[in-house]
Amino acid sequence: MNSILAKTVTAVTDILGRELDDIAVERAVIGLFFTGVKLSTGHAGASATPIKTIPEAVCCPSSAMAMPFPGKMRGKPARDALKEAFSDHGIRRGIGIATLNALAELCWERRPNPAVELLHGIDAFEANAFRADDLTVVVGAFVPFLKELKRRKQPFLVLEKDPDTLKAEELPFYRPAETAREIVPQADVLLVTGTTLINDTLEDLLSWARPEARVTVVGPTVGLLADAFLARGADILGGVRITDADAFLELLAEGGSGYHFFGRVADKVVLRRRMAIAARAA
Repeated sequence: MNSILAKTVTAVTDILGRELDDIAVERAVIGLFFTGVKLSTGHAGASATPIKTIPEAVCCPSSAMAMPFPGKMRGKPARDALKEAFSDHGIRRGIGIATLNALAELCWERRPNPAVELLHGIDAFEANAFRADDLTVVVGAFVPFLKELKRRKQPFLVLEKDPDTLKAEELPFYRPAETAREIVPQADVLLVTGTTLINDTLEDLLSWARPEARVTVVGPTVGLLADAFLARGADILGGVRITDADAFLELLAEGGSGYHFFGRVADKVVLRRRMAIAARAA
């Protein structure tokens, strides 16, 4: 139970204490791209929906085995929904992580972390510091980051399980996900998608980074409790703050992605380790 998820769940339960017993799930939506949960407190959280990693999604009977809770989420104690973050099934884990991130939003209100600064309306890429000769390793074909790296002519490699997600001009920079242990230590800047929380690869990736590398974990799967990420070497967390929970869930229910909810019902936020980025980039 030393994983980032486990330590973050422990932090939630410690910060909220008995208050957690009175919090329930008001609504849960499993969208094509993202899963969202709204709590009885009004707070909402998100997680990537790991469609490609779910072999049960081929037919209704087998899918039902991985998703035993349709029709049972409303009113479910948040403490019980949190347990799904440790499920072996991707969809259920997404529900658990979305619940965790909704609770993390509440925890930030109760106890902001002085070790990080919270930046609103800024992209995690913009919060980084790059030198001209830095090699950036991107874990996951995070399209906005790849686009900006190409625009800046910044040296980069991208680790990805599915090369079909890359454009033709990006394929020379592609490296199979299986080579991560070789590629990650080469990074001066490491940009990791938060989806690695769902497939249990994040801890290994962070452990392979050089101590002096600048490390960012980004995506709606990343919440506002930074302690466990910082302890594993992350410097920047790029997440989402949902400003209209009901409208956000409606967008997810209609197949919405970040292109649809950012700037409308959710904002990009960054948690940045204080002083670390300036010191490492100097």
